[in-house]
This record gives sequence, C-alpha cells and structure tokens, in this order.
Amino acid sequence: MELEEYIKSKVSGYYWNDDVNCATTMLKTLAELYEIELDRQVIDSAIGLHGAGGFGAQCGLVEGSLMLLGIFGKENKLSTEIIIALCYCFAQEFEEEFGSLLCKQLRPQGFKPDNPPHLCEGLTNRAVKFTAEYLERKIG
Repeated sequence: MELEEYIKSKVSGYYWNDDVNCATTMLKTLAELYEIELDRQVIDSAIGLHGAGGFGAQCGLVEGSLMLLGIFGKENKLSTEIIIALCYCFAQEFEEEFGSLLCKQLRPQGFKPDNPPHLCEGLTNRAVKFTAEYLERKIG
C-alpha cells in the first residue's frame, strides 16, 4: 500500500472509528508506521493535546509528532541533545510548511459545537506524511 493511502486509512480509522483527537491520531499512526509499541500511559497522555484541550494553543499534530520523535529517537539510540535539536528543527520546518504551530491558526474556526466532526482530517493526513518524511530524512 502506498504511504499516502496507508496514512489516509489509519487517520480515518482513528478519527471515525475510535473518535480520538489529532495528537493521539498522529502518535498512533506514526508509531504503527515505524512498528513502535506504545504504552497505554503514553497514549493517555495525548488525550488533551488537541490545542490544549481545545484552547487553541500548540497544535496536537505538532505535539503528537514531537512525542513520537522523542520515542523514535531513543529507539534509535540518539542522545537527548540530538533529539532536542531534531524537535527544534521539526518545529521550524512544520511552521514553514503549515504556517503555524498553533491550533488557533491552523484551525481558525476553533472548537465549536456546530463544527463538523474531525475537521482537521485532511490537515492530519498531510502532517503525518510530513512527519514521516522528516523522520526518514533526519533519522532514517
């Protein structure tokens, strides 16, 4: 299966079947892509990371990616310093690609009760692909 099809399938399943947020979807999709087993506590830690519980702060797409980057970095025996530098570089490149790190700018309509469900699905697909390509470029 092509990477983009794989991503769309996973993201759709996590949003529509499991009804989880963007950070959890990022974390779980990327972990499966790289065959990383996540502890339940790690998954639970992402519950409120969709813009800080809908507040509009840092986007869960960024936070889920950064969490996975730390896990993936340690799995690949990278030093803490290198992982920190990779996170910094990721944030910089994400901001260049998507225009912001903030949920309130990436999802300008906010979290209103009348919004359709999983409004950020298309953006999530793009962000997962972006993160996977970043990991391949930087870590291999």
